[in-house]
Amino acid sequence: QVQLVESGGGLVQPGGSLRLSCAASGSGFIFSFYSIGWYRQAPEKQRELVAAITVGGGASYADSIKGRFTISSDNAKNTVYLQMNSLKPDDTAVYYCNAVKLGTVHWGQGTQVTVSS
Repeated sequence: QVQLVESGGGLVQPGGSLRLSCAASGSGFIFSFYSIGWYRQAPEKQRELVAAITVGGGASYADSIKGRFTISSDNAKNTVYLQMNSLKPDDTAVYYCNAVKLGTVHWGQGTQVTVSS
């Protein structure tokens, strides 16, 4: 069973930064075989893709966060990071990571990010 655990959320002022982590584990889980995505869901809004990193290491980003967020991975630690800079109140949401391989999707429990003065 694959487990994903997000951490690093919190309260930050506008313009501030946070780094989220998504640590993966599980019997037989091979991290490098999965594409990893970061999603977020704000109150009364649909969950949206923020950034993703493919098996080959390619990264993609939502237009709303391009130039501010960076996704990266450390395969040795089975961890994917989301560095978030220049945060805005609109970035307030619960952030989730997921791992996808051949149509199988695993989700973490989420971490709250609140951007407010």
